[in-house]
Amino acid sequence: MKKLNKYSLLLLLILSAGHIVFGQDTLRLTHREFLAVVKNYHPLAFRYRLQNRMAEAEIQKARGNFDPQLNGKNGAKTIDGLDYYQETNVGLDIPTWYGVELNGNYTHLDGQKLNNSDTRGGLYQFGITLPIAKNLLYDKRRAMLDQAKFALQMTAAEQQLLTNQLLLDADNAYWTWVKTHDAYTLQKQAVEINRQRLELIRKTYEYGERAAIDTTEALSQLQSFELQLEDVFLAFIKSTQELSLFLWTENQQPYDIPFMLFPVEKIIGNTAYDEYSTMLMQMENQAMTEHAAMQFYFQKQNILESERRLKWQSFLPKLDLTYNFFNKESYSSKYFPLFRDNYQYGVKLEIPLFLRQARADYQIIKAKIQQNQLDADFKLQELNAKITSSRNEVLNYKRQIDIAQQNIQNYRRLLNAEEQLFSNGESSLFLINSRENKLLESELKLLDLRLKFVSSYNNLKWLNENFRND
Repeated sequence: MKKLNKYSLLLLLILSAGHIVFGQDTLRLTHREFLAVVKNYHPLAFRYRLQNRMAEAEIQKARGNFDPQLNGKNGAKTIDGLDYYQETNVGLDIPTWYGVELNGNYTHLDGQKLNNSDTRGGLYQFGITLPIAKNLLYDKRRAMLDQAKFALQMTAAEQQLLTNQLLLDADNAYWTWVKTHDAYTLQKQAVEINRQRLELIRKTYEYGERAAIDTTEALSQLQSFELQLEDVFLAFIKSTQELSLFLWTENQQPYDIPFMLFPVEKIIGNTAYDEYSTMLMQMENQAMTEHAAMQFYFQKQNILESERRLKWQSFLPKLDLTYNFFNKESYSSKYFPLFRDNYQYGVKLEIPLFLRQARADYQIIKAKIQQNQLDADFKLQELNAKITSSRNEVLNYKRQIDIAQQNIQNYRRLLNAEEQLFSNGESSLFLINSRENKLLESELKLLDLRLKFVSSYNNLKWLNENFRND
């Protein structure tokens, strides 16, 4: 005998048993537990959290441009026994927010071959470099820090969107799984009813109360339902495998399901039926500008605006003023007046003649800003359309569910009436089967409608989760 594969064996065991037995080899999974596993352990959700940490590290990196820098140097030169120089230097450079740089150092210099501009002995120096035009109001260091802060908010908005999309996909996968299990349960009940009916028809045939063709009719109906049962069971197995794609362990390893997994909830028990009206009211009161997708574009606009301010600095001449105060070791200090004694100053001027690079860069960044604004306008319209579409779907599917429930009640009455007529000898098994097929078909269609309703509600729910509520 050939070895049966895993799913064939499961199918054989369940169909031969006639009912599901929940024992040690089964696991029941709730909706809340499932979403918690996805949110905490799914590799994509973990990856999105890492992206936020990287953005936070970028801020720390940008702040590093303002860190004071300590430097030191020690050197000497000797040729043919002649000491040219011996130099020791220790300094500290302090950049500040407004482009001003402070520095101070101590230098000790001695030797027999010093330059005329060098000062023998110990010398203290305190200096300042001040940009007069370019980089005074804004510079690259401030731009990098601003952009890192905006990028963190931009990344947070993006990761919120991606995480909620992951949870939406997981939510829909769970309720699709629940729906296929409900369909399997419904179909299995139909098989059991027809199996009992076949036994009853066979007994009445043996008593001579029914024709032989009735047993054939009952068997045909049973076999038809058994074929459908196999189809819905395979659909349930497939949805279970799709659900397993969202099940991971805490160390981001795929969760191996060695046994049958079944849902706790039924699709009729979804909270959407009680909460959809409240959700619709919440969506009406939400400000679209607070949606994470819009915040993404707003923060991107801030980054581009920071870059525009930085590019504008290229139009200004570079004019830097440097002043250093000196004081020799063991000498008394005379700080004022600043330009009388013991000082050094310098002025550096750079003026680009044609400004071609500056003009090109500025035009490019202005075009990017306009592009981002167009993208934001389109995204706003897209969000409005998506919310409106999901709202209409929720309301429409809810109305269809109400109609389908009434229709099922009518089909059930017709089936009960037909069975009563059949017991009185006034109907046929063919009519009962026809009524029963219509009832089962309408019940399966109702499950499809419920799944569509829940999926539309989930779209609204996770859209609502993307709004910032401070």
